[in-house]
Amino acid sequence: MWARIGTVTGLVLASTLALPGTATAEPEEVDVPVGTWLAARTHPAVQLTSVSYTADVAVPTPVANLDAIKGLTQQGVAAVQTGKISSDERSIYRWVVQQMAKNPGRYFSPGGRERVVEATAGGLCTGWWVTPDGYMVTAAHCVGQEETALAKTFATQALTKINEKDAADLVAELGDVASDEEILRTAAKIFQVWNADNIKIRNVQSSLSLLQSLPGGGVDKTTKTVPLELVAKGTVYPGKDVAILKANGQSNLPTVPLGEDSDVRVGDTLYISGFPGTVTQTSIFNIESKLDPAFTEGPYNADRQTPEGVPYIQTQAPSYPGNSGGPVFGRNGKVIGILVGGLIQQDGGSTEGESFVLPVSVVKEKLNEKNIKPAHSATTTAYNEALDLFFRNRYSDALPKFREVQALQPNHPYVAVYIRDSQQAITAGKDESGTPILPWLLWGGGGLVALFVIGTIVAVTRGRRRARGAAPFPPVPYGDRPGHPVPGHGQYPPQAQPYGAPQHPYPQQQRPAYPYPGAPEDTRAVRPQSPYGYEQPRRGPAGPGADTRIAGLEAELEELRRNMAQRPPDHR
Repeated sequence: MWARIGTVTGLVLASTLALPGTATAEPEEVDVPVGTWLAARTHPAVQLTSVSYTADVAVPTPVANLDAIKGLTQQGVAAVQTGKISSDERSIYRWVVQQMAKNPGRYFSPGGRERVVEATAGGLCTGWWVTPDGYMVTAAHCVGQEETALAKTFATQALTKINEKDAADLVAELGDVASDEEILRTAAKIFQVWNADNIKIRNVQSSLSLLQSLPGGGVDKTTKTVPLELVAKGTVYPGKDVAILKANGQSNLPTVPLGEDSDVRVGDTLYISGFPGTVTQTSIFNIESKLDPAFTEGPYNADRQTPEGVPYIQTQAPSYPGNSGGPVFGRNGKVIGILVGGLIQQDGGSTEGESFVLPVSVVKEKLNEKNIKPAHSATTTAYNEALDLFFRNRYSDALPKFREVQALQPNHPYVAVYIRDSQQAITAGKDESGTPILPWLLWGGGGLVALFVIGTIVAVTRGRRRARGAAPFPPVPYGDRPGHPVPGHGQYPPQAQPYGAPQHPYPQQQRPAYPYPGAPEDTRAVRPQSPYGYEQPRRGPAGPGADTRIAGLEAELEELRRNMAQRPPDHR
């Protein structure tokens, strides 16, 4: 009988929800920009990766080529005589070192003893979790460099002191002009180029790792790196520049879903997440803020293809060294490719509007080679549901979901911030979590609508009893009969959410008591969850005296209905 009354009540409530001026069961529209939604959802899965190298770096001692320098001196004298340069000593020396910097190999040759240093070098890139147990996608050039590229990296990062000493030796005999800043800078450039051209690297060792954020975002100096294992590697750009990494011992990691190449086309907006070196390698910002990904957007400009037939997407979304390997999203929140590179200007700066993205189909090829199946983690599901509530200002409803995320992944980088922000919003009176409709109608003075619902229940109950000549309720509840599952209490279909996230109509702690006030304790216990997250009624006997209690309840309802009917119209 409870099942039948629940069905009628559900129909009445469905009609009530459609009345003008009442809440509807349709999903709410959220006035939040697409980029804001995507950044909030995807940032937890985006990680700063590091490749580190150790090696013995050797460079020979430069020996001056006296004949070349003598010829340069004669050119200087001629320049003074023709008035191209001033005749003062400082101007002459400036001109000489400027000419040397144009072609250092002409004026210096390898000779003397070899200088050897034990050096470390490395680079920072971007990766992102594709499975909850630690598989990560990044770019191939982020996990290992060819010998020529590695030599340039060591020359830039490991030879600073050697370059400075060689420059100081060059200008040491120049007397007063040795302190001229322009001459010193130009001399340093001479040996930056010369030593890089003559560098030798031996006993190279490399390692991969990521800097995992602390709860709340960012890292501090005590945070340890997480080692990464190289699982698969493609060909460096302009090839299929993608690599797969694995962090062992991980679980419930936040992930991002893979889309299809066809999800986007020319003209669509693309979104890039990653760690630009313009931020991670500057001293302007503290270490905590450097470990938050940057989010940029721009139009899908064109389809490109390399001579080897590798497809690439050109986008105007800004990117910089360090963004390499980062995920690129369409507006549906799915990865449509990875950021690989961009065109570099002669001065070393990147060219905006020239970012290139390797399509997601190539990423899937590499995953399939290793039989790696992308998966959506439980952490991400709960986190997205919580974000949906948070952005609707339903902070009380969002809090339990955020705490669920925290339990699933204690090192989640952002959930602690959302918990704090939700609590502050509740304290500030900004919470817009909805009040359950059913308890308000039945027990809180629902006016004419409540009267209509109550009258319908009573009429159906009496009609059924008279027709069948039975007691108000059978001794054993309907749901306990063999072959009849217990119907879920208030199990309306879940509200649609962006990207398929299920949503509860109202929080668990606000759901109506079951089956009625004053019921025995064994029938009011916590019920198991249904697939949609709603509580199901506990099976069990109604208990002795059920008929008497129901008859008393009906009498009270009938008296309430008479009293309401006798009220003057202006008191309704």
